[in-house]
Amino acid sequence: MTAIGFIGLGAMGLPMAAGLVRKGFAVTGFDLRAEARAALVSAAGRAAETAAEAARDADVLVLMVVNSAQAEAVLFGGGTLEAMAPRGIVVLMATCAPAAVQAIAGRVQEAQRRFVDAPVSGGVVGAKAGTLTIMAAAPAETFAAARPVLDTLGDKLFHMGETPGQGAMAKVVNQLLCGVHIAAAAEALALAGQVGIDPQTMLRIVSESAAGSWMLRDRGPRMLAAAPPVASAIDIFVKDLSLVLEAGRDRRAALPLAAAAQQMFLAASGRGEGAMDDSQVIRSWRILNGGTDPPDR
Repeated sequence: MTAIGFIGLGAMGLPMAAGLVRKGFAVTGFDLRAEARAALVSAAGRAAETAAEAARDADVLVLMVVNSAQAEAVLFGGGTLEAMAPRGIVVLMATCAPAAVQAIAGRVQEAQRRFVDAPVSGGVVGAKAGTLTIMAAAPAETFAAARPVLDTLGDKLFHMGETPGQGAMAKVVNQLLCGVHIAAAAEALALAGQVGIDPQTMLRIVSESAAGSWMLRDRGPRMLAAAPPVASAIDIFVKDLSLVLEAGRDRRAALPLAAAAQQMFLAASGRGEGAMDDSQVIRSWRILNGGTDPPDR
């Protein structure tokens, strides 16, 4: 049985780890939050008190953390990397800058462990259903060895190449569209409310017409809720769109739509709303246009 260490039991990480347990993998998980560790135990996994304990003798160590800084802290502090099985595979599934991924991969390989750059898309819905899109970059032999785990977590697996950072770059492009789609949906639904159209009716119209998108169907209902649960925070898109714009600057590529979208997420974060669900970026349009927030419903 493949032994898996899983670091990061958040809104996506917990259902991903639980899905691996259901498929027969031996999963030991770690998260800073005790309630997240307890939830994994309830799903028949094993909880660890430290990242190094979760990684002990692991054949595969999955990192579902927020950013590269967290990945570095987990891997290179406290003996986590050294605790893995010899030739173990680190699978980094966070959204990170390609250059940061390359640097982390180099350090992992120096420690005689293997590395897969494997960011994901599909959100909490995909994490729960095992239908994530996974953009993986690794040498062919490493990719093949990690594939049983990756196939469990997602049903759309792409091998982006053999060089770490290629998966991260694909995710950057993906996040450009995700951020712009959310921002555009928020602008449209905010306009509907301002011109007197019932936003719920407008959401049904655009969801079932040529204007529809996955992001609209997923985020739209939450945009119209007063206090939706947090599936993905506003500050996540502040970070992800920063990575998009950084990639554009590095290659002298103009990205005006991504820049405009990021400004609206930044406005929400600057108001102290960065921990809210990212659908609540719609508040930026309401406030910009002189409306009250949240509107009467």
